[in-house]
Amino acid sequence: MAQDHHIQAQRFELKYIISEETALRVRDFIRSYLELDDYGVGRPHNSYPVHSLYLDSEQMRLYWETVNGNKNRYKLRLRFYQDDPEAPVFFEIKRRENDAILKQRAGVRREAVDWVLRGHLPPAGYLVSNDNKTLAAVQRFSKLLKQTDAVPKAHVAYLREAWVHPDNNSLRVTMDREVRCGVETAARLVAEMDKSVTVFGKSVVLEVKFTERFPRWFGEMARVFGFKQCSAAKYVDGVTLLGDGHFQSSVVRRRKMETLDSAIKAYL
Repeated sequence: MAQDHHIQAQRFELKYIISEETALRVRDFIRSYLELDDYGVGRPHNSYPVHSLYLDSEQMRLYWETVNGNKNRYKLRLRFYQDDPEAPVFFEIKRRENDAILKQRAGVRREAVDWVLRGHLPPAGYLVSNDNKTLAAVQRFSKLLKQTDAVPKAHVAYLREAWVHPDNNSLRVTMDREVRCGVETAARLVAEMDKSVTVFGKSVVLEVKFTERFPRWFGEMARVFGFKQCSAAKYVDGVTLLGDGHFQSSVVRRRKMETLDSAIKAYL
């Protein structure tokens, strides 16, 4: 899957947690307006696997910015779709500025992944595309990586059913199943996960992503089905479920305990 999956530079996203039964009803409804993404055709549940390696600082700064509700924040992640060593890895920046979502993405050959994670820019031959957007994305990723002192923290995986607008890239509806999260401190970039947890149980994460007006028909469907908008942040919810301490280094954990001990002694 070397394509960009039609990712927009700026868009709006609304999320809902629904049951599998409701997801099947949603599928029947939206097929009148949207087309199934090519990558889901012929697959079980019309879905393809998505894997993301999230990066964060040792203090989990990016995680806490989301937990604390910072209006302007970002996430750094590596996205891949299969174990094939010939398949590219996509370095992604997902930023939130007020209510808008802005994404930058650069496809990189796997041989250059470690090079980029060490803060270097890959040679042109290791980029999937040499256009200006890709070059700007990998440069920006490298800059934020250094500013945050980000390292691999968590592997998030799920099965995605995606429906797209037949004529343009203005609307995309996705349903993500079997969302899992596990600790991952190395860029192994393999589908296998060690000691992962299921983040949303058997529920399905429904997202509507649009660049122009919110689709009226989706609003009507949400009203009829009784959807309630929520956050459903896969990385943050997964880390919270496991406990953020599992993702911090032993040095950081020891310092936190020393600070807590000092505070207790001062109080007593």
